[in-house]
Amino acid sequence: MRFQDAARDARAVVYAGIQADPLVTRAAGLLVEATAAQRLLARAVMNGERTNAARWQAMFPSLFGEGASAGERARSEAILDAALEVADRGEQVRSQFRGAIVEELTAQLLARRVPSGSIRRERRVLFDGVRAEIHPYDVTVELDARAEVYDCKWGARGINADVLHQLDDARRHASAEDARLSVALVLFDGRRSCEIRLARMTAPREGTRVLTLESLSRLAGVRT
Repeated sequence: MRFQDAARDARAVVYAGIQADPLVTRAAGLLVEATAAQRLLARAVMNGERTNAARWQAMFPSLFGEGASAGERARSEAILDAALEVADRGEQVRSQFRGAIVEELTAQLLARRVPSGSIRRERRVLFDGVRAEIHPYDVTVELDARAEVYDCKWGARGINADVLHQLDDARRHASAEDARLSVALVLFDGRRSCEIRLARMTAPREGTRVLTLESLSRLAGVRT
């Protein structure tokens, strides 16, 4: 088992520019420390076009009301500001920003558990005697003793049979080579939505971890 950088085609070059935007790093950094409710706020705001901040504050009273601590309110306000900036982008660009934020959030959470130098982006996994997959994994952890691959999606609608098969194939091929490889889906969506989507799928997923809004902190080794 070995890893290889993805091809630098035109799409990859454009997307790399979005990944490097300071807004992506800032939003992901705020979401690393966020609660499940704060991440839900971010998802709701980034899902649509920009609107008045007061509307969102009224919809999430537990984050902005008197019952919230000063620190919680401050972080919620910062998350809301960043999410509104994403919502202010055009529809196509907004979608790319959301994907880049989920990937950056995944990488930042993983960096709390494994050496940052072992975390890579846009990498393919190759196995001897097996035809290489064209699609790269969004985030990988590449250590001598073990490896981890993550496919990151903004929402449950991003789950499809191809993604599930690719993850399961990688796990099986690694096992055939006696290599340690864990595979996972990271979904910036609620657990229930993801469960409903997965229930409709017949593709194998028994060996694939699924991390949702409620369990993202497990990437950092925190039990939730």
